[in-house]
Amino acid sequence: MVTGDASDAEDVAQDAFVKAYSALARFRPGAPLRPWLLKITGNEARNRRRAAGRTYALSLRAQAVAVTEGVVRSPELIFEAGDERQRLLRCVNTLEPEQRRAVQCRYLLELDTAETAKALGWASGTVKSRLSRALLRLRECVERQR
Repeated sequence: MVTGDASDAEDVAQDAFVKAYSALARFRPGAPLRPWLLKITGNEARNRRRAAGRTYALSLRAQAVAVTEGVVRSPELIFEAGDERQRLLRCVNTLEPEQRRAVQCRYLLELDTAETAKALGWASGTVKSRLSRALLRLRECVERQR
């Protein structure tokens, strides 16, 4: 959840669908719908958050998985480890906004690099570099918290 609250997320989704419907005439035929709709939804969530002056909070819906030997080897695996959820959330919230958005799209929404680039309006190389920096910062942050 990008908004930090389920009811806000429902409102954002509803408003995003209304805006998407209004802009349907501008949608390019043959283009993938998902990144376009996610971009509208992301913009709506950011606008709502800015207008309300709320603190940005991220909630993962990751399922708990068994972590062998208690060691989590990478940020990707941390997303799947339920016992590490709160630690990771604190770390994700310390990322720069662009890095945080890249992580959201890539790992929470499970978009591939091309879809993430399209949804965020960035080049694929930009997505890769921001993800790389974000994952490095997440790794460091999680290790500091242990």
